[in-house]
Amino acid sequence: MTHGYTTGTGPEPAGAPYGTSYGTPYAADPNAAGTPYAVPQQRTTEPPAGPAAGAAPAAPARKPGRDRYLDLLRSIALVRVVVYHLFGWAWLTVLFPSMGVMFALAGSLMARSLKRPALSVIRGRVRRLLPPMWAFAVVVLAMMFANGWNPTEDPDHGDTWGLIGLFNYLVPIGAPPYPWHVGSQSGLLEDTWAVQAAGPLWYLRAYLWFVIASPLLLWLFRKAPWPTLLAPLGLTAIVGTGLVKIPGETGNAVTDFAVYGGCWVLGFAHHEGLLKQIPRYVSVSCAALVMAFGLWWASNHLGPDGWDLNDIPLAQATWSFGFVVILLQYSPSWQELPGRLARWDKLVTLSNNRAVTIYLWHNLLIMATVPIIDLAYKLPFMQSERAVGALDGAYTIWMFALVWPLIGLMVLAVGWVEDLAAKRRPRLWPNGTKRAAGGRPGARAAHRGP
Repeated sequence: MTHGYTTGTGPEPAGAPYGTSYGTPYAADPNAAGTPYAVPQQRTTEPPAGPAAGAAPAAPARKPGRDRYLDLLRSIALVRVVVYHLFGWAWLTVLFPSMGVMFALAGSLMARSLKRPALSVIRGRVRRLLPPMWAFAVVVLAMMFANGWNPTEDPDHGDTWGLIGLFNYLVPIGAPPYPWHVGSQSGLLEDTWAVQAAGPLWYLRAYLWFVIASPLLLWLFRKAPWPTLLAPLGLTAIVGTGLVKIPGETGNAVTDFAVYGGCWVLGFAHHEGLLKQIPRYVSVSCAALVMAFGLWWASNHLGPDGWDLNDIPLAQATWSFGFVVILLQYSPSWQELPGRLARWDKLVTLSNNRAVTIYLWHNLLIMATVPIIDLAYKLPFMQSERAVGALDGAYTIWMFALVWPLIGLMVLAVGWVEDLAAKRRPRLWPNGTKRAAGGRPGARAAHRGP
């Protein structure tokens, strides 16, 4: 969704620690509380329970651990949003709907956590979310005020409402105020930098709404799974198509909640085992039909950026819903990344441990690459027209290459705030390795997530 600022994906700020499982299917144990969902069971080739005569003893059960498949999806989503915000390619929203994927992963984690008392779970989620946001807000607000912004005189906010709106930089229940133009066009950053920097904050608002609503949503899902799962798509058809218009940021917040609500509840379905009870050919076929509808709707309601689904709520909701169903239906539940993917293990671990930091700061860091690259024009060998033209042609590529080291520096500078928020010992570079005694790299530590 776009509300005058860029969008992409958001991280799960309160993931399960490495070493704990994402959960087991709901009512998979016949003695467990609850009733299995009334859907056909997926076929299996496994033999009936119980040892056969002369059969070898069963292998010991694996120790529960982080689902590395879901961690990999989160890492891909973070990379995709950085690429999207840098290059602006609308087709990326179709290739990989990051927001839907991220909300589904967060919903699955939330369902697992709600085995504990709801208030303590909500309090823990909020505690882990807010300190990284405060670190970001301190820097951004200081830059805005230093460039002369006064929220009481802002034409888009003004008076006391501008000051009241600043509370959303502390607790993102609504949209935080920011100037559309601040500073000078000839400054280090373009005068719309505040809009770009504050863009990611909409996700924190949506996430907070989902966290608060999750105890009720999960109760409804267990009572009536299918109506609860499909209701957000129906709500999107009402508020996301203009059939019913809710003005202002309240309308934007309700639309976001509707668009991604189906994916959040799909996370419940994944954790509770509903998706595994449906024959794969049925779920994939239905998901493909829903996705086809999303593309058809998008083709008839293209926005200012063409096929950018962020501008087409109903297409975003249906395409993301079907995409997530397929991803979760084929979920292999890896405890370790297999094959060639194993080489990315440390980066996947790092990105999951610092997902909030990467998401909050990446837009501002993308803009910070511009004044750094502009210094190259002053080099002696860059004074020819040919050299300037070559740099102009590869400018975005240089931005892409430079933003990752800047993100790494920001992880070192403020990423440890995520550890403090989670009541963990601060770590500078939590990529799953540890130092042995004497300072030499030791064996890889158990994965630990946010």
